[in-house]
Amino acid sequence: MAMFDTIIRGGRVSTAADTFLCDIGIRDGRIAALGTDLGEAHEIIDASGKWVLPGGIDSHVHISQPSGDGIVMADDFESATRSAVIGGNTTVLPFCLQEKGKSLRAAVEAYHAKAEGQCYTDVSFHLILSDPTPQVLGQELPALVKDGYTSFKVFMTYEGLALNDRQILEVMEVARDTRALVMIHAENYDIIRFLTDKFEAEGKIAPRFHATSRPVIAEREATSRAISLAELSDVPLMVVHVSNREAMEEIRRARQRGLKIFGETCPQYLVLTENDLDGLNMEGAKYVCSPPPRDVDSQQACWEGLQQGVFSVFSSDHCPFRYDDPQGKLTPKGRTSFRWVPNGIPGVGARLPILFSEGVMKGRIDINQFVAVTATNHAKAYGLYPRKGTIAVGADADIAIWDPERRQTLTHDLLKDGSDYTPYEGLEITGWPVTTLVRGKVMVREGALEGAKGSGSYLSREISALV
Repeated sequence: MAMFDTIIRGGRVSTAADTFLCDIGIRDGRIAALGTDLGEAHEIIDASGKWVLPGGIDSHVHISQPSGDGIVMADDFESATRSAVIGGNTTVLPFCLQEKGKSLRAAVEAYHAKAEGQCYTDVSFHLILSDPTPQVLGQELPALVKDGYTSFKVFMTYEGLALNDRQILEVMEVARDTRALVMIHAENYDIIRFLTDKFEAEGKIAPRFHATSRPVIAEREATSRAISLAELSDVPLMVVHVSNREAMEEIRRARQRGLKIFGETCPQYLVLTENDLDGLNMEGAKYVCSPPPRDVDSQQACWEGLQQGVFSVFSSDHCPFRYDDPQGKLTPKGRTSFRWVPNGIPGVGARLPILFSEGVMKGRIDINQFVAVTATNHAKAYGLYPRKGTIAVGADADIAIWDPERRQTLTHDLLKDGSDYTPYEGLEITGWPVTTLVRGKVMVREGALEGAKGSGSYLSREISALV
């Protein structure tokens, strides 16, 4: 009689701490044994010559999010999690956006309805606070944290989302009392509004000026201010999608002073630059995201941040819009000014192959660092560890098997998301996740989707290990 449902045999296993040769025995969706000569199983997966890694956790994705009048996000939960699992991910954490004037609890219920029965990966929700009323701060938010929504995000920019410093402090006070983790989008709203108005008055309306209107100083100042507010409030803080050296150094200095400040960066800040926004006609709109890609020195700074532990997580900031679509990047208003171009790029399926190829295979980071910043640290930061993010007895059998020799030209067709392009089109990749298991179920086999939508589950989370 078979002792296991599945045995993954002959692979090189890596966690955030160790690398070793062993087989993995899976039973009832969990890792039941690590070793050799594990006996029989209903299914044997041969991983000889391959890396066996924890499935990726992407803790920064936007799915089916309201995006303004006439604008529709390209991905629903089916297409986004399909792309995620094809790219080696087993868990994603989308944001649940509270629209101004509406209940946060009602927003959570609406997102659950969107995700129900649609997901190829496991999912859990962060909360976005756009309207921190006394009712929300005093009742809804503490109750939601108790229910397992243990992280929330605030914005320092964007019309309808930006909170002032007083409001951020009020949110942080609730975070301290409930032991939730605050995430923050750090850009100076007034600098951006001032420069946007100025450039429009000068006729500088092309997508390229999106980057110019959001200079490094706007990110650096807001990062410094956000750290100061967190220090005053005595709360940990995750500064998301850091794009440049100056903001990275603000985080480093805070950590050197003993503050619990953590950073995240993304693929666009490693392989794209502001020059990509220079495309003819509206081609540059494909690369409009915030903060924008910077320059080559900023790319190097983001690599340093990953190498030196200033950035503890590497996420996609997947925020997809179709390009050739009046409800996407080519909205008619976008031709009148970069201000109106939908802000965000797709990336949930490309995140892991880009970092594996550009990081591990080119010697910038080792395989253990790769596992840490793509899986383990996400699980620890967002209350999922040790159930997720590692290969250990008792953990969920969320596993990605990588072929380090597979060479691939990155194209949108590979990624199977709901957009009609990838900003990383043509990038040469070495190393690819060929087989992915979610809680022991094979979802992708030899690069082909095998599992059914609805296989993913919702995850209630514990308090962050960073708090």
